[in-house]
Amino acid sequence: MFRRASERAGGLPQNDKGKGHMTLDDLETPAALVDVERMEANLRRAAEYCRAHGLEWRPHAKTHKTPELAAEQVRLGAVGVTVATPREAEVMATAVDDILLAYPPFGASKLERLMRLPEHVRLTVGLDSAEALDALAEAARRAGRTAGVLVELDAGMGRVGLGSPEHAVELARRASETPGVEYRGIMFYPGHIRGPVAEQDEALAALDVCLGERIVALSEAGLRPRVVSGGSTPTFWRSHEVAGITELRPGTNIFNDRTTAEIGACAWDECAYSVLATVVSTAVAGQAVVDAGSKALAKEELRATGGGYGALLEHPEVVVKAVSEEHGLLDLAGTEWRPRVGERVRIVPNHVCVSVNLQERLWGVRGGEVAAEWEIAGRGRAPWVARAQTAAIG
Repeated sequence: MFRRASERAGGLPQNDKGKGHMTLDDLETPAALVDVERMEANLRRAAEYCRAHGLEWRPHAKTHKTPELAAEQVRLGAVGVTVATPREAEVMATAVDDILLAYPPFGASKLERLMRLPEHVRLTVGLDSAEALDALAEAARRAGRTAGVLVELDAGMGRVGLGSPEHAVELARRASETPGVEYRGIMFYPGHIRGPVAEQDEALAALDVCLGERIVALSEAGLRPRVVSGGSTPTFWRSHEVAGITELRPGTNIFNDRTTAEIGACAWDECAYSVLATVVSTAVAGQAVVDAGSKALAKEELRATGGGYGALLEHPEVVVKAVSEEHGLLDLAGTEWRPRVGERVRIVPNHVCVSVNLQERLWGVRGGEVAAEWEIAGRGRAPWVARAQTAAIG
């Protein structure tokens, strides 16, 4: 279980008058909230699914960007975490010892930062080119360490990754023969499968065929992948239907969001993250304005039906129909609820990862009480220097 307080506070976070524990009323809005009980349930559910299907769980830290939460994922059974940037790798190295950078690191400074990760950290890098492979290998040799390599495949998204079995074999062979790196397997991201979970049959069947062809080609070349890394939150609960996968890299499902709920990858009451906002105006009929706009929620429209940029946790029929930088416009046309100026609401954003990246900290809440405060240390690009006062979670 998570500790009910930040170690920095010496107990539950106190209000600014020092006269009691903080409640939601003490937080200045907009504020990023995490329902700790829902998050814990989400993590347990993901870990249990992976254990039931013999899959390793390597969640993507891009969603929470917080070492304390990564440590909790590992405590519950994750083999390590996935990251997308050197900053995330540096931050997560303070909490876990097995990291996959699922993004090719180009540039001397990025490579040097990776090589400066603590020696006990087992580093693996996903890449899809000889250029990225050779640069990584040279940096590893100079640093006197070995970096693992996963050859990235294009499984249908058309963003990155090698598109043919032949090219996958070619790069895997190069990795297996290059000093400084160790060929560990392959990775892919099924990000093109974003539709409702119940309607993914055809896409998952195609993914199964695509992946199978590449595993066979690699195996026949004597390069059978020990690791076949894939998965996403939209496809997570059906990942066992794709033969050959050995580990899963979901990010969003630690918190879930409006999109995840819309496609049936979670229930609405499994959304653990919300942005606390205050109603600042009801002057225009049929709407209310809150103090959370694009700089708190992100300006990313819903990919599924419904439109808008978020919905109220307590009134999911109320959609954030428009955002400017500091204004969020609530559409009241479909509800009898009428907020008062000064009333507080909790907004579930369309895409939680982008919203979290806009915040400075997360507030862990249990009921109406603030139970923890976590710095979102992985946001930004600058090198990370661990701080001794960072709160641990056990």
